[in-house]
Amino acid sequence: MSILFSPLTIKDITLRNRIAISPMCMYTAVEGFANDWHLVHYGSRATGGAGLIIQEATAISEEGRISAGDLGLYKEEHIGFLQRITTFIDQQGCVAGIQLAHAGRKGFMAIVAPSALSFSPDFDEPRALDGEGIQKVISDFRTAALRALQAGYKLIEIHAAHGYLVHQFLSPLSNHRTDNYGGSFENRIRLLLEIVREIKSVWPDNLPLFVRISATDWAEGGWDVDEAVLLASILRKKGVDLIDSSSGGLVPYQKIPVGPGYQVPFAERIKAEANILTAAVGLITNGRQAEDILQKGQADLILIARESLRDPYFALNAAKQLNEDFEWPRQYLRAK
Repeated sequence: MSILFSPLTIKDITLRNRIAISPMCMYTAVEGFANDWHLVHYGSRATGGAGLIIQEATAISEEGRISAGDLGLYKEEHIGFLQRITTFIDQQGCVAGIQLAHAGRKGFMAIVAPSALSFSPDFDEPRALDGEGIQKVISDFRTAALRALQAGYKLIEIHAAHGYLVHQFLSPLSNHRTDNYGGSFENRIRLLLEIVREIKSVWPDNLPLFVRISATDWAEGGWDVDEAVLLASILRKKGVDLIDSSSGGLVPYQKIPVGPGYQVPFAERIKAEANILTAAVGLITNGRQAEDILQKGQADLILIARESLRDPYFALNAAKQLNEDFEWPRQYLRAK
């Protein structure tokens, strides 16, 4: 059997294979509410054979949305339709995960950040969070985690990447604070560690917790892979189960050498040096490439992003490439 189609058990959750659908914003919600688009979109990837679906960045507060079309878990009323989605995903033998996020200075309303530094001239200058504001963010993550559990999700991913609020605290390019949340590495990671602590206070010990980080800002003087490895080691000790290793998104002048699997070396180094499970993402487009990453021990899980938009049945097609007799939905067996 290929590694790609072998199960992966993390705590009490077993993924049927190592293929996960990466969180990607659909910009289709209204006032944070999921709708039929989300049910069909995520449902088709579940019938398509993925082992895990991580729902798009879901805002922990109204002001934390990236766009007006972001999903949210800042109201009890958001839970109902999300339960329809998680129930359907579960019925397909797939695991439903959710990414919890706050956009910070890259949001579209009531913009806040660690420091009063805008993302670019096209963005408004954000308001630097005070102590009360920071505590609200931490509390909102905790409340959203509780709601995620009620909605039926079996896995949470904290979004600490791509230039959004938690990443803004991590990087010295966006964090110019002089209090306990700025300056030193220990201070810049403090918000993330406090969010992890609060989520774990309400999230069951037997269910996985992931963190997505940008392993580098791709910009001089910014967050880098050395800090990412150190952070990953600390997160492992705090009870985080896997690091989702992405990169970039913090500043518009980043210089990213994009190419097939260009972010895989970050997952490889973090896995080796921090002794934690990692997920690889970024221009992974076929089953053989994904299997090769796993065979080389570079990561434990493969996240498929844009390729899954082109091919909702990526897992079924990857199984064919690798000569795996993977189980299809019974409704589709006549086409197998």
